[in-house]
Amino acid sequence: MRTLKLTLEYDGTGFAGWQAQPGQRTVQGEVEAAVAKLVGERTVVFAAGRTDAGVHARGQVASFRTGSAHAPYKFLGGLNSLLPEDVAVLAVADAPSDFHAQKSARGKWYRYLIQDGGPRTALARSRLWRLPHRLDLEAMRQAAAPLVGEHDFSGFRSASCEATSPIKEMRRIEIFRDGRDRLVIELWSSAFLKQMARTIVGTLVEVGQGKRAPEAMPAILAGRDRRAAGPTAPAQGLYLLRVDY
Repeated sequence: MRTLKLTLEYDGTGFAGWQAQPGQRTVQGEVEAAVAKLVGERTVVFAAGRTDAGVHARGQVASFRTGSAHAPYKFLGGLNSLLPEDVAVLAVADAPSDFHAQKSARGKWYRYLIQDGGPRTALARSRLWRLPHRLDLEAMRQAAAPLVGEHDFSGFRSASCEATSPIKEMRRIEIFRDGRDRLVIELWSSAFLKQMARTIVGTLVEVGQGKRAPEAMPAILAGRDRRAAGPTAPAQGLYLLRVDY
């Protein structure tokens, strides 16, 4: 048996998230079905992050064990010929036998896109969060600063989060406007709790709207109470860009 590492890109719009669920279309289900067709064996494909319904990925990493002797390039071409158009395999490589896409990960990088103001968009409606009014970029940056470092992020986790520890290291948060005047929030962390990235974004947006003072963020962090933070931002604006090992 060997371990293969996949790098995946997908449009999360038509999926009920990564994780396989009975009666639901999921990314894991599509990838496992394609592997089974290609090599004639069923296997579990593990992902670095179990993205929620509607969340996209440009650099998701997955791994699985197989007895197939196909070269990586055969897997690359074969899987892409079998997968639906909203999932693509970008790279395939042999990995050490103890490699596990989730357990071996040492960091993740997420990006969130917001269109704040301007005319309503039609084509990008499932790719970003549209807000009617301009957000205060500097206030959001001020609010984000205390989140950097190692903290207990209980105040930003979903009630259904199953992580054993809420303590994560937020390595960097960048907030800026891109070349299309969209507001971009990028978060690098050692790991993310369930809906942590989206809850941080939702809270920062309230700051940008003037509904919450930037100085309130340390108290939310210290309070460890999800009810004190802002709303969970919509899934369609979130992208998993990269996983570090």
